[in-house]
Amino acid sequence: MPDTDSEFKGQALPLKDSDFERAAARLGCEVAAIRAVAEVESGGRSGFLPDKRPKILFESRWFHKLTGGRYDASHGGISTPTWVRNYRGGAAEYQRLNEAIALDREAALKSTSWGMFQILGVNFAVAGFGDVQAYVTAQLVSEGAHLDAFAGFVTANRLDDELRDRRWSDFARGYNGPGYRQNRYDEKMADAYARYSGGAIAPTTLDVQRALNARGANLDTDGKTGPLTRAAIREFQRDAGLPITGVADPATLAALGLSHDHDPVATSARLNDV
Repeated sequence: MPDTDSEFKGQALPLKDSDFERAAARLGCEVAAIRAVAEVESGGRSGFLPDKRPKILFESRWFHKLTGGRYDASHGGISTPTWVRNYRGGAAEYQRLNEAIALDREAALKSTSWGMFQILGVNFAVAGFGDVQAYVTAQLVSEGAHLDAFAGFVTANRLDDELRDRRWSDFARGYNGPGYRQNRYDEKMADAYARYSGGAIAPTTLDVQRALNARGANLDTDGKTGPLTRAAIREFQRDAGLPITGVADPATLAALGLSHDHDPVATSARLNDV
């Protein structure tokens, strides 16, 4: 059986301010919003075990799915047709991963959720990697890499507008599933955001759309930064003599009369094409 005690040990670097700023820029939201979600989703805990291996959970349902169920009978502890709470927790999860790697390495890595935000390996592409091994290798380095994977997952699942506009219930429903209320994820995120933002409220996508409409645009005020909103921002920037980016950056927000003094990262640093 393979030895993952050494294979999956990495630098285990903690989160830095620049990691939060990078994720906020990618998602087009405030740093305070990223910090709030990170605190709630990680429980305020490190993404690494004391031995510098990433925290993991092995998902037997995914291993069943990715291997066509051919190991259900012989390895029922790591391959099940439905979700069951069969986790061992902590370092013992690597024992389950070891067992799966001996059967099918790629499926095993894809069936494991990694790091601070527990993003499954099967999501390697949305996290920006060409294969699951490259994704896993990055997760060994830092919590910043864990945060990057989270940002990719949020973007792929079109939850960035919810995060940008601080619609905590909608975000928690999409990220945590319909049982989010039981754990009060939305309330916890709202409370954490209030602490990190100092109580300040930044402009939302809806605010940007309304400000553009007041200046002659004819946008649906739907809170989604789609291609029409992008085009309207570009037209406004052109008329205002600003760099034409299609992004509601701080200079554009200020020209629209929308304050963004409390957060150095643009509210809409990345616009969706939806």
